[in-house]
Amino acid sequence: MAQPQIPATTDAAQVLLNTIRRPVIMVDPDGLISFANADAEDFFRSSAAMLARNTLSKLIPFGSPLLTLIDQVRERRAPVNEYRVDVSSPRLGIEKMVDLYVAPVPEFPGSVVVMFQERSMADKIDRQMTHRGAARSVTGLAAMLAHEIKNPLSGIRGAAQLLEQSASDEDRALTRLITDETDRIVALVDRMEVFSDERPIDRYPVNIHVVLDHVKAIARNGFANRIKIFEDYDPSLPPVYANRDQLIQVFLNLVKNAAEAVGSDPLGEIALSTAFRPGIRMSVPGTQDRVSLPLEFCVRDNGSGVSEDILPILFDPFITTKPNGSGLGLALVAKIVGEHGGIVECETTPRGTTFRVLMPAWKELPAGFDEGNEGIAV
Repeated sequence: MAQPQIPATTDAAQVLLNTIRRPVIMVDPDGLISFANADAEDFFRSSAAMLARNTLSKLIPFGSPLLTLIDQVRERRAPVNEYRVDVSSPRLGIEKMVDLYVAPVPEFPGSVVVMFQERSMADKIDRQMTHRGAARSVTGLAAMLAHEIKNPLSGIRGAAQLLEQSASDEDRALTRLITDETDRIVALVDRMEVFSDERPIDRYPVNIHVVLDHVKAIARNGFANRIKIFEDYDPSLPPVYANRDQLIQVFLNLVKNAAEAVGSDPLGEIALSTAFRPGIRMSVPGTQDRVSLPLEFCVRDNGSGVSEDILPILFDPFITTKPNGSGLGLALVAKIVGEHGGIVECETTPRGTTFRVLMPAWKELPAGFDEGNEGIAV
């Protein structure tokens, strides 16, 4: 059966695709590369004319997941994203790790478009483990602080209170300063102790919209009482497999972050959204498995955005731009989301910031199945 001929690309379309700083190719039903933009020529180290003479299977490593993804897209007729796919080969380079976006081309049945996003060496570590590692970097410190600092602080506070009883008015101000500062340090240590909690999470099916409505109610009656909060929910979402209280903590931190980004701007807005993204999957460290993360929850604000120098370390502990911030809120978000088997990402522009949380959906387990070994939480 003759395949439909792809018309010659217009100059305008060629220029437009060449301005996209990502390798983009179109693969026809026979596996031939029918189009490649300038970045794709650099990526595959061949001209578009040479690429058109080869099937994609000859240009990428044997058994690459990309070929399977293309087959899935053709079968489902729906786009798929996949993170952290290794395409290393002598032709493409020894160290080639990419994110993939594969989508069908309705105008040409059987053809698909593939966009590659190369990852840096630092990004080769699984996103989930990177964020969890950032949060866990204070685990040992938190345990040490709880034991080695809180007890002496209690003695210092008690001594200051005793001195206050016989101190002059001038000296009493100093003793109160001592007690206030010890209380502040104890409160900080208490917050850090959360990171040293390694107990298994009690998870069950949770309605994310109930969680977000609860968070919204807290925000509207407190720190965000003058900010407009909008919702864009997908009512057909399945439950998320999670702990309700910990999800509240995650989104309360994200909404509070958004409220602080908006500040006192009378036009400030926060948007909460939920969506189903069936194409997004995540590798499970230590195995060849890939876990589906179809549930996408976003918190958006129209503030001034996050500075570029902070963005790569945004989820690290003690990173903050707030005068009185401790820098533990987003680290805790990363820890909780990571322990649920999900990932959290941040996208920012001068017109606002979006925090995107991707998590696994709940599915009923077979009778007698050991939930502790089901492999979603890593």
